[in-house]
Amino acid sequence: MAEKTNIAGIKTRRVVVLAFDGVVLGDLSVPCELFGRARNADGSPAYEVRVCSVRPRVRSLHVQLEVPFRLRELARAHTVVVPGLEEDAPMPAEEVAALRRTLSAPRARRPRVMSICTGAFVLAAAGVLDGLRATTHWRACAALQERFPAVQVDPAVLFVDHGGLLTSAGATAAVDLCLHVVRKDLGAAQAAHVARQAVAPLERSGGQAQFIEHLPPATEETSLAALGTWLERNVGGDLSLPALAKRAGLSTRTLSRHVRQHLGITPAQWVAQARVRRAQHLLERTSLSIERIAEEVGFGSTSVLREHFAKAVKVSPSEWRRSFASRV
Repeated sequence: MAEKTNIAGIKTRRVVVLAFDGVVLGDLSVPCELFGRARNADGSPAYEVRVCSVRPRVRSLHVQLEVPFRLRELARAHTVVVPGLEEDAPMPAEEVAALRRTLSAPRARRPRVMSICTGAFVLAAAGVLDGLRATTHWRACAALQERFPAVQVDPAVLFVDHGGLLTSAGATAAVDLCLHVVRKDLGAAQAAHVARQAVAPLERSGGQAQFIEHLPPATEETSLAALGTWLERNVGGDLSLPALAKRAGLSTRTLSRHVRQHLGITPAQWVAQARVRRAQHLLERTSLSIERIAEEVGFGSTSVLREHFAKAVKVSPSEWRRSFASRV
């Protein structure tokens, strides 16, 4: 029952969210909210979300929750979500044992599992993170590494994706992870729809390499904002420094100084980021060849596209397309 298919052949995936005493309420609610908003092409729900626990009631820091489903739902899940655990809460032993049993099933029957924030401690206690790179809330990274030395803790990323096993950092990184999963399952267009419904950014910049796109640099400097809008719409044209300076009505030296002062990057880096963003869009939403995309965005050759793409998002254009090409 991990997936149901209607008469039109459209799938509904079952997402099971674990609840336990000491669960972080925000971590529990985010996957329910975001997966619950995703839709298939025919408008039907893309996910069936169920919250399960050992007992009918669990305690969170501020409330007591009535939970409708029990742990047997884990065996019927397409995706299992493990929310964070409050700092002083005991490890939920029965849930850990149930996760260990569920994830020891044959690969074909094993659900995808994702942890949010300190839910990584629960996965680590189940033994499924040994030898793997993982992340958690930055304040808990040292404790996770000390308590589970076999885990390769990375405190610098919003989330880590091993395909069937994903971990995320704390707080709003839960949003990033859930949107990433929706994007993988349903494509960029539906992920954008869910992000808009939740009034959340589809992606965030900030040095995170795991499939996080870089947003256009923000600036309150009016002339640069106007130039940036024009640049985004003309990535395939002449975006040399003299051409940009002429467009802005500035000398090349003055433009370079303004870009460094207000954006913290060089004009060449500004252009490269805009071209990578456009390449991401074309990879996700068109069937154009990578060679053609390189020409369309102004890189000229696939080798130059690959170089800038790898520098910006740490994967190749082909990998990006495989992960995020729209399937809705």
